Amino acid sequence: MKKGGTQVHKFLRTIGFSDIQKKDLELILQEIIERPEMMKITKDSEGNEFAELSRSFASNIGITVRGNYREDDSFEMDYYYPYVLGTSITTNEQIEVEKHAEKESYAGVCDELNLGVTLIFYLQNVADYLAENNNRIANVHYGARLAGLSVDGKILCPIINRAPKEKATIKKDDQRNQLMAQARDGDEDAIESLTLEDMDTYAIISRRIVNEDVLSIVKSTFMPYGIESDQYSILGEIIDYTKVMNSYTNEMMYELKLLCNDLKFDVCINEQDLLGEPEIGRRFKGNVWMQGSLCIE
Repeated sequence: MKKGGTQVHKFLRTIGFSDIQKKDLELILQEIIERPEMMKITKDSEGNEFAELSRSFASNIGITVRGNYREDDSFEMDYYYPYVLGTSITTNEQIEVEKHAEKESYAGVCDELNLGVTLIFYLQNVADYLAENNNRIANVHYGARLAGLSVDGKILCPIINRAPKEKATIKKDDQRNQLMAQARDGDEDAIESLTLEDMDTYAIISRRIVNEDVLSIVKSTFMPYGIESDQYSILGEIIDYTKVMNSYTNEMMYELKLLCNDLKFDVCINEQDLLGEPEIGRRFKGNVWMQGSLCIE
C-alpha cells in the first residue's frame, strides 16, 4: 500500500462509498490488489513496469488501482481512482494524449466541434495506450467513450419543443460545424461568420431573457468548471437511465445516459446526491469529472 496512508477520493461517494472510512478503504484496495477482476501489466513512459488492477462494484462502475510490482512480487500502489465506463462512442475526433506531471496518469484532449471548446478527460485505459506505444503502433487516435462522475446534481423539466428538429435546422448545424472546422484552421471569413452568428444569438437571448427563465431557453450546456481541466458543468437531456446498487455498500446509484450538445455520454451519481426523479426526456444539471477510454482495437 501507499506510504503515509490512503486519502479518500472525492468522487468515491459517486460510486456508492459515501461514508467510507480510511481503514475500510485500505481493506478494499488491498482486496483489489490481491484479487483483481482485471489486471493489465505493461511498461510506462520511462520503461518501468506499470500495473493496472481493477474491480467492479456495479455494472460499468468500480475502482482501479495503479502501481508496480517489486522484485519480491509485492505490489506498490501509486494511486487509485473510482471509474464509470462509457457505454457508447461519444466523439470520433482525433484525440491527443498528454501525461500529467506528478504521476503516471494521462489526459485525453480533443477539439470537439459540437462543444466549441477543447474537451479534456481523464484517461481510463492507460495500460492499453502504453502497450500500444511500446509496440510502436501509430500514435494517432480517433474516437473515445466518455463518462462522468458527479457528486451534486438535479433533475429539471424538459423544454417544450414547439416543433421537431427539421432538416433545415440539421443542415444549419452541419454548416456551423464546417465553419468551426475552417475557423480552427485559421480561415478569417469563417471566424467573422461565426462572430456575427454569435452576436445574433446573443441578441435573441437578451430579448427572451426579459420574460423567460434561462433554463427554459437553453436546452443543454457543456462548460469548464473550476480549476480542474477535466471537470465540467453540464446540462443535458436524459435519453436513458438505470438504477444500480453497489455490491459492497448496498448504496443505490443512477447511471444516466445524456444527450448534451449533440454528444452522448454516461453520468453516474449517488442517489443521495441527486435532487429529483430522473425520467427519459427530463434534463440533468450538475458538475462532472469527465473520464474516457480511447477506442483502441
